[in-house]
Formats: sequence, C-alpha cells, structure tokens
Amino acid sequence: MVMGLDPIAWFHGWMAEAETSELNDPNAVALATVSGDGMPNVRMVLMKRLDARGFAFYTNAESRKGEELRENPRAAMCFHWKSLRRQIRVSGTVEELPDSDAEDYFHSRSRLSQLGAMASQQSRPLASREALEVRVKELEEAYPGEIPRPEYWKGYVLRPERIEFWQEGAGRLHDRFLFLRVEGGWVRERLFP
Repeated sequence: MVMGLDPIAWFHGWMAEAETSELNDPNAVALATVSGDGMPNVRMVLMKRLDARGFAFYTNAESRKGEELRENPRAAMCFHWKSLRRQIRVSGTVEELPDSDAEDYFHSRSRLSQLGAMASQQSRPLASREALEVRVKELEEAYPGEIPRPEYWKGYVLRPERIEFWQEGAGRLHDRFLFLRVEGGWVRERLFP
C-alpha cells in the first residue's frame, strides 16, 4: 500500500471504491460522541460531504447526539467497508455548519424525509407508531408547499485531527497508517497491526 501525504485525497479514493462495492450507503459511518458526564455513545449516521472543512452530517440538534455535541464538541467516526476489508477512523472537533448549508441539504431531501424530520422529537419517548404517522399527516396538510426547515435541524462538520486507514492483511498482518494534523498539513506514520 503506497500513500501520499494527503489523507483527504486518499479518503476520496477509498470512498469511490466503496461506492462501487457496497450494496447500501457506503457513506454510512459510526459516529461516537461523549456526554458531559463522560458516557460514550455511538450510532450510525450518513456522512453527506467531505470538503476542506471536514466530514459533514446532519441531525436534530435536540437529539441525544446533538446534546452531547453541545456539551462536548469532540467526536470520532469509523467507516467500515466489509466487502473491501477496509476501515477509516477519524477523530477531531465538531462545529455547527452555517444555517445556509443545513437549509440547502434539508430541501434536497425527499418531502417525506423533510416531514419526518419536522415530526420527530428525536431521542424522546414516542407513545406509538400511529402517533408519529398522525403527526406526519398533520404536517403534510399544514405545509402543502415548501416545508420549512426546523430550527433544531442542523448540519455539523467533524474537523479531523487524526485519520487512520486500515486495510486487512493475510495472517492479520494488516496495514495501518495514521495521519496527524500539524501546522500546515499532515504527518503520516505506519502503525503495528
């Protein structure tokens, strides 16, 4: 495995391969956050964009993950592509994206997804599936045209400080490369499997 010193370019290369080999959601990633009292939490989200700012995802800011990011704006991600026998781990700080980013992405989603985001009081108790369906129907009738993005529906970006690439090797002799952000770029080191 030969790698340059740009982990973002390497990530884009691996993601392009995953998009051809993974059956569903190659951009699915485990997102780990930590509450203010130190309890870790992990769940799957969809990484929607990677640019110079970092790894972007969107969620309800009033959800458990939103609350944890407010209390402790640091997180980790793990992409795992079983068919390729690869994973990428990313960790760093998390910042809220501008409202314009959240607005653009919210309105790019299907109408039902927009209604679902508006109807859901994410991470809170729900009396029944029927109660959620009734709420979606009410909102559908209330907003026959454009659905306004709820204030609590936001975008976040994980600004990477560490990115590790892992490739399975025979006999568990895996290849692992860790990139650490330093002033002006990245440094790379090979890790034992």
